Amino acid sequence: MEHIRDENEFLNDLVKGLAVQFGGSCEVVLHDLTGSYDSTIAAIANGHVTGRKVGDPGTNLGLELLRGSEVNGNKFGYVTQTKEGRILRSSSWYMRNAEGKVIGSLCVNFDITELMVAGKTLQGLTAPDAQPAVRETFVSNVSDLLDALIQEAQERVGKPVAVMTRDDKLRMIRMLDDKGAFLIKKGGERICSYLNISKYTLYSYLEESKKNAERSEPSDAGNDE
Repeated sequence: MEHIRDENEFLNDLVKGLAVQFGGSCEVVLHDLTGSYDSTIAAIANGHVTGRKVGDPGTNLGLELLRGSEVNGNKFGYVTQTKEGRILRSSSWYMRNAEGKVIGSLCVNFDITELMVAGKTLQGLTAPDAQPAVRETFVSNVSDLLDALIQEAQERVGKPVAVMTRDDKLRMIRMLDDKGAFLIKKGGERICSYLNISKYTLYSYLEESKKNAERSEPSDAGNDE
């Protein structure tokens, strides 16, 4: 399969079928990852679970895979939450073409909030601690996704921009790059404005970050023939 359009009828039926099987608390989403990340959702059932619709963007996890920060991508049974605080148990499958390039994904987000409230008798089904928590951001526009990535990176740096040193900004830019923030349209411009730096400085920091990453990789010096 070179494009999800090649199996459009089957994939759309799969989205609908899974949603019917598991009921109104289960959101099923088909993403087309071959175009702009501004609009990846090609089909969705029970979109009320995360408040999304066809034409909305993907989450930060898809960005990380496209960026190459995440190699495999497939995640099963991880726990995350919506911006309203609803707890979701989610799984994501990524589809690749013959060359191994990611072309789409199928994501299932089951709202287990009421099940968790039900108590210990349902712990075996919900098991919120069985998998490590994953921070996933569900948005209805890609601008909000970029805002969330910037906020997360600043929280990890632990300083407001006004008192950040050059090394702090370099670290923040590297984190944003790893998260795929620069794959978002005009992401570089927004980040420059937020950090109060020029485009030239941004490119300089990105280049320095890549060189630092290369230097930190294990050396092959001991493998000389």
